[in-house]
Amino acid sequence: MIKTVFVSDVGRVRSINEDCTWVAQLERGYTLGIVADGMGGHQAGDIASRLAVETITQDLAALPAGLSVEDCGEQLRKAILHANEVVFKKATEHEEYRSMGTTVVAVLLDNQEGMIGHIGDSRAYKFQHGELVQLTDDHSLVNELVKNKQISAEEANFHPHRNVVTRALGTDERVEVDMNRVTLEPGEILLLCSDGLSNYVTTEQMTLTLGSNDLALNDRADHLLQLALNAGGDDNISVALLEQLEDARSGIKEWNS
Repeated sequence: MIKTVFVSDVGRVRSINEDCTWVAQLERGYTLGIVADGMGGHQAGDIASRLAVETITQDLAALPAGLSVEDCGEQLRKAILHANEVVFKKATEHEEYRSMGTTVVAVLLDNQEGMIGHIGDSRAYKFQHGELVQLTDDHSLVNELVKNKQISAEEANFHPHRNVVTRALGTDERVEVDMNRVTLEPGEILLLCSDGLSNYVTTEQMTLTLGSNDLALNDRADHLLQLALNAGGDDNISVALLEQLEDARSGIKEWNS
């Protein structure tokens, strides 16, 4: 059984929340989580992220039971590409929405296994055995600079252009989706977030929060949000958590003693 929770906040500086977050159990045992961080002119970013989430959720709402992990990944990839078409079409038909786009990170799980699809710099992490592992690779300017050894990973955290993405959903007619397979074992947590969290909250802070077993899952999400706000809250902040509560193979819940 997978427990899910999400929180999103406009932050302390922005007037509009351009993030859109959605996590829920679908029919036939699937779990879907999405974080989209919109960009564009006035109100265009929130429209782009909302359109992306609406399209993906609608496309995946009635999946047939028993899909393989590979088939789940293909269905997720198709849904994200369809969302790209929808956002791009809207942007080209309305001058006020021209050049709008959004990041997206989404996971589709069937019990313990599934696939992550992502475009942009919203991230997926997995908390396992007291450690936090980043599962996605940012499509961002600073990440390219780090990979080319032009700046260090520490310098990337404070780079003035750390919000610049090199790939986004909806800005171009065609886009590539990065896909990653994921397994969620009992006690493990998936974290999906916008850069309003990852740019302001350290990996150590995230790890300590997710490892706080005395806190309920929703309290851990709220604490992550508060950490980002305490760090300035210069951006919209979105957090989605998916925790595997029981062994999906045996159906036996694990209890902490």
